[in-house]
Amino acid sequence: MLELKNICYSVETPDGTKDILKNVSLKIDDRFVVITGPNGSGKSTLAKIIAGIITPTSGQILLDGRDITGLNITERAKEGVSFAFQQPVRFKGITVHDLISLAAGKELNIGQACEYLSEVGLCARDYISREVNESLSGGELKRIEIAMILARGTKLSIFDEPEAGIDLWSFQSLIKVFENMHDTIKGNILIISHQERILNFADRIVLLSDGEIRKIGNQEEIMPLILNPNPVCEQIKV
Repeated sequence: MLELKNICYSVETPDGTKDILKNVSLKIDDRFVVITGPNGSGKSTLAKIIAGIITPTSGQILLDGRDITGLNITERAKEGVSFAFQQPVRFKGITVHDLISLAAGKELNIGQACEYLSEVGLCARDYISREVNESLSGGELKRIEIAMILARGTKLSIFDEPEAGIDLWSFQSLIKVFENMHDTIKGNILIISHQERILNFADRIVLLSDGEIRKIGNQEEIMPLILNPNPVCEQIKV
C-alpha cells in the first residue's frame, strides 16, 4: 500500500512562489486507481513525486509502511515502484528482448520474453528482435513499456497519461491491455488520465483540482462531477 501524507510542492516563479500541490493526503490500496482532473491540476507532478523523479517540498511518502520520501527513482524502483512516461524513451542499439530481460532482472529466453509481448497484444515474432528506436510507433512503444512493467512485477505501477500522443487504434489496444492488467497484474496500478474509458474500469478515482484532492470515490460518485461542467472539471475529456 502507498500512503501520501500532506504532500506539498512549490516552485519559484518571477511572480513569487507557486503552489503546485497543497497538502495532498491519499492511500492507494485498491488494485486499479486513476487520478484525474483538469489540465494544470498537478496530476503529472504528483505521479513524478510518487515515482521519485521530483522531491516534494514537504510531506511524507510511505510504501507498505516504510518511509521512501528521501529515495530517488532508482532506489524506489528497487523497492518495487515502476513509472511509465508519457513519451517512452527510445534506445538505439537495444532490442525489445534486451529491454524485457533488463526489466525482469534476469536473462529471459525468447519464449519467456514473447509471453510478455503477447500479453500486451503484440505479435512476438515481429517485435522481439527489433531495436527500440524511431521505427516503432508511440503506441507500440507504450505497449512494450507495459510489457516491461509486467516483467518486473512491481508493487506499484504508475502510468502518466498513457493515452498521450497515440492514435485511436493504439488507444483502443491500450485500453484492452489495461483491462487485462486489472485482472492479472500483482500489486497496485496507478494511472494519471482524463479519458472516460480508463476512468470507467477504475476501482477508485481521485479527482484533483488546483493542486488539491476534491473527491475520492468510484465511477458513480465521480463521473457526475466530471460530466457536469464547472470550473473544477471543465477541462476533463469525455
